[in-house]
Amino acid sequence: MSVLVSLRDVMRDYAINGDAVHAVRGVSLDIAQGEYAAIVGPSGSGKSTLLHLIGAIDQPSAGSVTIGGERVDALNDRELTRLRLRRVGFVFQRFYLMPMLSARENVELPMAEAGVPKAERRKRASELLGYVELSHRERHRPTQLSGGEQQRVAIARALANRPGLLLADEPTGELDARTGAEIVALFERLNNDGTTIVVVTHDEGLGRAARRVIHMKDGRVVGED
Repeated sequence: MSVLVSLRDVMRDYAINGDAVHAVRGVSLDIAQGEYAAIVGPSGSGKSTLLHLIGAIDQPSAGSVTIGGERVDALNDRELTRLRLRRVGFVFQRFYLMPMLSARENVELPMAEAGVPKAERRKRASELLGYVELSHRERHRPTQLSGGEQQRVAIARALANRPGLLLADEPTGELDARTGAEIVALFERLNNDGTTIVVVTHDEGLGRAARRVIHMKDGRVVGED
């Protein structure tokens, strides 16, 4: 399989109250096209920071990040915004849906930002909501949906612009065990259908579902399963 994401000697340092925090310390890592990887480790191990670097939400203090052969750390803000919009989908612990919009309208948002014509984005949003088994809820607003349904809408929204890479940060963290298991099954189906997935998780079920588990501690990758 070809390499989709490549990190080389990546570091991310922060200054908090005058103190240096070394969140990621010299990580080198490749993610192959079609892979399903979970990043696990204790709180403060740097796993969410690493995910943000992989997705170009954050920039490294040193080292390089490449997505699809393109050096992310060399892009300007406009280029980074376009890359995130077109090539990377994000799912978070909190759903971040727009409360005044319906499920379908929430899924349409990234396509509207990308300039997709209205009829095309409406069709695509309906197809995605069907894929996550929410066709019957597409006119409902977030407050009318359960937590699991809101997360499925968020996943559909993340897939709107057909990204090659889906990143998820604790996507089952706000859900009960049964609903979390439904999201785990959905991620497995997405990967089986060809989506490259990287998740950060404390959820043992989600970790077991991944084909590759990357262990972090103190900002470093310390092993893999």
